[in-house]
Amino acid sequence: MRLRQRIRRLAEGLPLPAVVWDVWRFRAFIMGSVRRDIESQFRGSLLGAAWLFIQPLAMILVYTLIFSNVMGSRLPGVGSTYAYSIYLCAGLLPWTYFSDSLARLQGVFVNNSNLIKKAAFPRICLPLIALGGSTFNFLVIQGLFFGFLLGSGNFPGWAVVGILPALAVQILLTVGLGMLTATMNVFFRDVGQLVNMVLVFLFWLTPIVYPVSVLPQEMRGWIWLNPLAVVVHHYQHIFVYGSLPDRDAWLALGAVAIVALGLTVLGLRVYRARAPEMADEL
Repeated sequence: MRLRQRIRRLAEGLPLPAVVWDVWRFRAFIMGSVRRDIESQFRGSLLGAAWLFIQPLAMILVYTLIFSNVMGSRLPGVGSTYAYSIYLCAGLLPWTYFSDSLARLQGVFVNNSNLIKKAAFPRICLPLIALGGSTFNFLVIQGLFFGFLLGSGNFPGWAVVGILPALAVQILLTVGLGMLTATMNVFFRDVGQLVNMVLVFLFWLTPIVYPVSVLPQEMRGWIWLNPLAVVVHHYQHIFVYGSLPDRDAWLALGAVAIVALGLTVLGLRVYRARAPEMADEL
């Protein structure tokens, strides 16, 4: 208890930015809301929270059984029976995390308009709650994927730590795009529909269900202009080949990190500029 009080006093004495200070003061509200959001997903169902494990486990098994023999030979330099199913899961799981988070974030202010009008709290809490729910789901399914890799003898070993920079860049990119679209969606409701449409095209422009090697040579360079392609490639290389990506891949991830940081700063500035007008617009 004394340690907690010391930490609290230390935090209160720090010259934190306004946004960080708001998050710290309302941390209990954020964590409680994330927990209620997770519980509400399965309230009333017979199996309850077991669906958190059943659905992703079924998806992994389906991909393994159907695609391991059909597409395995299309991955160059990989002889594993489960190569393609690992490749597919390694790309699909972070993509699902990104698309689910962005879908939640873009509508977070509009969907909580009644709460914004009636309760006094920092609006920045709402995007964090939405991102927290998506993050929990991602961690659960990623844990099951790790279990599958261990059980099949395909765990990448120490190289798995290489996904942490890719995950950090992905979260930063999601927050930047999410804050921009969430704020714009309050004033221009077409933004929500546009985001959903763009996600469909972006999925197929990201090498998730197909390897880059199947593309014509003249198209392979263009695919890397998609930031999600760079991030997903990082996951796939580590899980499929069991080693860290090469220098060019790290440089590309660094470039995406700079873009993601710029989008996050822009998104927060747009939010802070428009936050006072949100309640009236909603």
